Amino acid sequence: MRVRIKTPSRIHITLIDLNGSIGRIDGGVGLTLQNPFVEIVAEEDDEVVVEGECLNLDRFKTIAKILSDRFGKGIRIEVLSDYKAHVGLGSGTQISLAVATAFNEMYGLGFSVRELAHIVERGGTSGIGVAAFEMGGFIVDGGHSKREKSDFLPSSASKAKPAPVIARHEFPDWDIVVAVPDLTGFYGIKEINLFKDVCPIPLDEVRELCHLILMKLLPAVVEEDLDEFGDAIWRIQHLGFKKAEIDRYGDLIRNALDYVGNFTKATGMSSTGPAIYAITDSNARCIAKDIELFFEDREIGCETLITRAKNSGAEIFVDQDEGRRS
Repeated sequence: MRVRIKTPSRIHITLIDLNGSIGRIDGGVGLTLQNPFVEIVAEEDDEVVVEGECLNLDRFKTIAKILSDRFGKGIRIEVLSDYKAHVGLGSGTQISLAVATAFNEMYGLGFSVRELAHIVERGGTSGIGVAAFEMGGFIVDGGHSKREKSDFLPSSASKAKPAPVIARHEFPDWDIVVAVPDLTGFYGIKEINLFKDVCPIPLDEVRELCHLILMKLLPAVVEEDLDEFGDAIWRIQHLGFKKAEIDRYGDLIRNALDYVGNFTKATGMSSTGPAIYAITDSNARCIAKDIELFFEDREIGCETLITRAKNSGAEIFVDQDEGRRS
């Protein structure tokens, strides 16, 4: 059997409640992207073989070996496409779920996407990446009960199950500029320390953020109102944990967002960065070039791409001639 899997990527707009005073923590808001993506072709094998010209070959090999040991099965994987890790676009979850899904399909293991995510220890803080793989679109997850997860930790350090999706909508057909400056993102111990340093977030900021999400951001998506959506995104960058994530880069990312805000208010930093995004209904190419120039003026390289939302999850093809399954 031969399985081909193409995953989306995601923008992580914000975590919601890192105060936890009413019994739940985490929660997240995010948006699934068509590009960049992870794509693999997998076949049955007696051993673990991973090959291909890619950026994260060791990550693919590590997760394939873990799953091979768990299931007692081998696999041969050819990586056709991937994208940079630790820049805020969620490659770790997509790689892990792509490999896990390959095992699941080839050997008929019968696990759901959420069960696979728990096996590969993804989604323990934000459920956005798992839901992006599962269903795509614009997603809000409900976080975790403090009975299950009592500490403020990033997904990489949490063994909680993926958070439940509490809202999911089709995202409008707006252009999305994604810019990845050549900076080191916050991950590993740095990300753990960020949670330790700034949590719990003041309750008044959590309440304001929840108000923005429920009464401004979500209605703007449903009504396809870019002005209202942009205003909500802009205000989110100055609240709670998102503000703390941006502040870790000094003035650089904040100044970049202020600059892009001259063209569209629907601009923010994804996850812990350094990737930033701008959502627009016009002039996407000009915005991309302006972002590149902003960083070039500061002697920092920056790659940009223009994409759109993906309102469906990962694409799974079995034996290439059996059609799409997802």
